[in-house]
Amino acid sequence: MTTLNRRPQKALTAQFVKNASTPGKYFDGHGLYLRVDDGGGRYWVQRIVIRGKRREIGLGPASLVSLAEARSSAIENRRAARAGGDPIANKRQAKDILTFKAAAEKAHVELSPTWKNPKDRAAFLSSLEKHVFRDFGYTLISDVTSADIRKVILNVRKTAPEVARKLTFRLSAVFKWAIAEGMRADNPALAAALALPRQEKSAGQRKALPYDEVHDCIETISKSGAGASTKLALELLILTACRSGEVRGARWEELDLAAKVWTIPADRMKMKKLHRVPLGKRVLAILDEAMKLDDESGLVFPGTKRGKQLSDMTLSKLVKELGYAVDVHGFRTSFRTWAQERTNFPREIAEAALAHMAGDAVERAYARSDVFQKRRKMMDAWAAYVAESHKDNVVRIG
Repeated sequence: MTTLNRRPQKALTAQFVKNASTPGKYFDGHGLYLRVDDGGGRYWVQRIVIRGKRREIGLGPASLVSLAEARSSAIENRRAARAGGDPIANKRQAKDILTFKAAAEKAHVELSPTWKNPKDRAAFLSSLEKHVFRDFGYTLISDVTSADIRKVILNVRKTAPEVARKLTFRLSAVFKWAIAEGMRADNPALAAALALPRQEKSAGQRKALPYDEVHDCIETISKSGAGASTKLALELLILTACRSGEVRGARWEELDLAAKVWTIPADRMKMKKLHRVPLGKRVLAILDEAMKLDDESGLVFPGTKRGKQLSDMTLSKLVKELGYAVDVHGFRTSFRTWAQERTNFPREIAEAALAHMAGDAVERAYARSDVFQKRRKMMDAWAAYVAESHKDNVVRIG
């Protein structure tokens, strides 16, 4: 940033303030200067000595505070400081402006009920604690600039691009809350203010194992030294094509072993719709083995701590440690690709097995069956397929 003369021969003019766009600091008098950041934002700041310590006071954005108003505030602050007062404390008390950290915590409390996933609630604050609070957590939220935010986001992008993307939205949510509370008038975390360079988007696809390698993966998992609960949960996940959270949170009361049906309640499903899963011969055998692990918590696959389910990281870590660079969620893709390439089962049956909503709203309004019996045949075929090795199915010519 360009820093101009601290004692200009000519004071700032209203026209200059209105048109200033070159990043820098432009001094006026009584410690007052106009700061233009890299994103084009213009803010009034005053440097002043308060009780022997050099401090800076944010006086607001130039778009809302005129030059005359900024000068008046600067003079009042200087008089208060000379009299032994603390204009910063006075300002904070008068307007009840919080630090960014305090504002983020209050915003988090209000926003938490709107997040269905507990992980989202936890990630909101943990990401701010890790990447933001150390930089401007204790700065008044009214004084945080787009330049402050831009610096943080660019640093996080270097190591965690996806976290940086989410962090931008979380920061914006805090400033929206602050605007609603009257603590500031603008949102410095908006894309236009940050002017961030374009970020390449990830494909968004989970790494999946080719379906003809799933048999060997199950064999490897079975022979590993992992805990019985982890190994059984992974195999059942693969055979039922269910999501990790659905399997890890499975409870015995959801299972009807006589009818060979697992009914997952709507509140545990991503689409918030009850989902029935057919239980084949091998799945029933897995559940029979799981009964031996019963810790009276009601969980089919209990974790190492009583009453706690297995963590998603436990399943993912095991698969990767065994040499498979895939995501646990990717086994759903393995199943779906097998159904598409190696069977004649209709698309809607495969989609129903994944608990996906196929077709448009009108089609779904009439097609209310979950095609359960047809899905049972398909899942039995999938279990039979992965029960056999396919690595040697190569025909040699000549």
